[in-house]
Amino acid sequence: MSAARFFIAAGAVILAAGVALGAVGAHAAKAAPHPEAARLVQTAVLYQLVHGLGLVAVGTLAHAAGPSRLLSAAGALMLAGVAAFCGSLYSLAFAAVSLGALAPAGGMAFIAAWLAVAAWAVRESR
Repeated sequence: MSAARFFIAAGAVILAAGVALGAVGAHAAKAAPHPEAARLVQTAVLYQLVHGLGLVAVGTLAHAAGPSRLLSAAGALMLAGVAAFCGSLYSLAFAAVSLGALAPAGGMAFIAAWLAVAAWAVRESR
C-alpha cells in the first residue's frame, strides 16, 4: 500500500472512531471519574476529527503529486498527534489517568504536521 493510500485509510478510520467516541463519550462522560470529562472528550473528538480530515487531505495530496518526504512527515506527525494528544485526553477523561507531557507533545506534533504541509506547498510552487 502506498503512503498516500495509507494516510487516506488511516484518516478514514480515525474519523469513524472520532464519530463513535463522540457519541459514546457524550453519554459515558456523565459517569466518568474526571469532573471535566465531557469537556475533555469534546476537545479530543474535535482534534481527532480535524486531523482525520488532515490525514485524508495529506493522502490525497500525496496521491495527486507523488511521493513526498514532507507529506509523509506530515501524515506521520498527524498520526502521532492523534495518539498522543487525543489519547491522553481520553485517558484523563475516562480513567482519570494523566499521561503527563503527552498532550503537549501531541499538540506540537499537530503544529509540526501543518508546517510540513505548508513547506510542501511552498516547495511545490517553485
